[in-house]
Amino acid sequence: MKVVPPLAAYFCIVTSTFGVVILAVLGLGFSQDWEPLMGQTSDPEDKDAVARTLFITAGVFAAFLAFCGCQVFVERRIRL
Repeated sequence: MKVVPPLAAYFCIVTSTFGVVILAVLGLGFSQDWEPLMGQTSDPEDKDAVARTLFITAGVFAAFLAFCGCQVFVERRIRL
């Protein structure tokens, strides 16, 4: 069942891919205590909670990526 238009699905794929990569790298940085992220005077007090939140958000973006990928697949299948 087609839910979103094809161009919106392609846009969703691009932005979701970017979101997954960026959020996963930031989550990794907070979990590994990288100096550029944790070396400031206003550090988050619970770096593990910040990393966990970033990884969960990356998972949400991955779910959108999968959904939009399915929408593109359905659109291509309808056209054939």
